[in-house]
Amino acid sequence: MSVSALEFTRKLSAHPKSAQERAAILADPGFGNHFTDHTAVVDYRAGESGEGSWQEARIEPYGPIPMDPAAAVLHYGQEIFEGLKAYRHADGSIVTFRPEANAARLNASARRLALPELPEELFLESLRQLVDVDRDWVPTGDGEALYLRPFMIATEAFLGVRPAREVSYRVIASPAGNYFGGELKPVSIWLSTKYARAGRGGTGEAKCGGNYAASLIAQMEGEAHGCKQVLFLDEANDNAVEELGGMNVFFVFKDGRLVTPALSGTILHGVTRSSVLQLGRDRGLDVQERKITLNEWRDGVASGDITEVFACGTAAVITPIGELKSEDFTVGSPDAAAGEVTMSIREQLLGIQTGTVEDTHGWLTRLA
Repeated sequence: MSVSALEFTRKLSAHPKSAQERAAILADPGFGNHFTDHTAVVDYRAGESGEGSWQEARIEPYGPIPMDPAAAVLHYGQEIFEGLKAYRHADGSIVTFRPEANAARLNASARRLALPELPEELFLESLRQLVDVDRDWVPTGDGEALYLRPFMIATEAFLGVRPAREVSYRVIASPAGNYFGGELKPVSIWLSTKYARAGRGGTGEAKCGGNYAASLIAQMEGEAHGCKQVLFLDEANDNAVEELGGMNVFFVFKDGRLVTPALSGTILHGVTRSSVLQLGRDRGLDVQERKITLNEWRDGVASGDITEVFACGTAAVITPIGELKSEDFTVGSPDAAAGEVTMSIREQLLGIQTGTVEDTHGWLTRLA
C-alpha cells in the first residue's frame, strides 16, 4: 500500500476525560503532566530482504503500549522522538510551527538510528488526525499550547544486534504551560565538567532518548546546585560551548552580533534555533554560527562585550540565562534582568506562533 493510500481509522476512547476534568487540567497544565484521550499510530514492517512499508494508520485511545519483553527498543535503544506545539489562534483555528522541519529532523534521526524514514505527508497527517480528535485539549492561556510528541520505537521481538524489522510510530499530546513554571525570569545553569552529552561520530545530532538519558546525571548535579539546566562543553576543542541538556544557547554582543555554536555533528539541529537565526537576520543583527569557547564567554561577560545569554528550544521557546555556575567560578548573576534583545525575539517568535504577529516566512501550518 502506498503512503498516499493510507487512511487513518479511528477507534475513539470509551472513557475520555469529562469536560469538567479537562477544564481542571487546563487551568494549570504544567508541562508533561497530563495527556489527551487519544494517540496516533502507524506501524512499519519489513521482510528479511529489508523492503518494508508503513501500515495500519489509526487513532486509538491513549494507553499502555503492548510490547514483547524482547522488543528491540528495550535492549538496543532504537528510539527517536520529536517535539512541537499546536496553538489555538483567535479565530478558533489550531496551528503548528514549522512541522516540515520536525519531519525532516525525525528522518535525519531515523537514518542515524537505522530506523525507517517516515514520509513527511504521513507525519503531517498524523498531527492533523490527533489534533482533530483531541482539539478540546488545546489550551487558550497566555503562552500555553498543546505539546505534540511524535516518536518511533523498534518493536520487533529478537535478541540480535541488527536494525529491527518492526517499528511503531506514535504521537501523543500534552497540554503545556510554562516549561520552567511561574514568571519568566533568567535561570541559572550548571557547567558540567565531568560528563559529556555527545562525542564525534556519535548521536549528538539525533533526537534520541539515549542522549537525554546520558545527560540526566549531570542534570541532577546541576539541580543539587540550584540550577535549572546543564551546559556541556567540547573539552577536545578548547572547551567550546555546545548546548544545554535540552536547548541550544545564544550570545548577544554589545556590537550587534548574535552568536550561537556552529553545528558540528554533536549539536542538535534545533527548529527554534534556526528560527531565532532567521529573526536575528531580519532585524539586522550580525548573525554568526561559530565556535565560541568557555573563556570567550567568561571574558565577554567580564568586559561587557557579551550583554545577554539565552537558551532556546520547543518546550521553553526562549529563556534568558542569568548565571553560569561551576564548582570553581560563576559567570553572570542570578539577579540579572532579562535582556532586551532576548525578550524582543521571544515576543516576536511567540507572536508568530500564536497568531498575533505576521508570519512573513510561511512557518505556520493549520492542523484544525
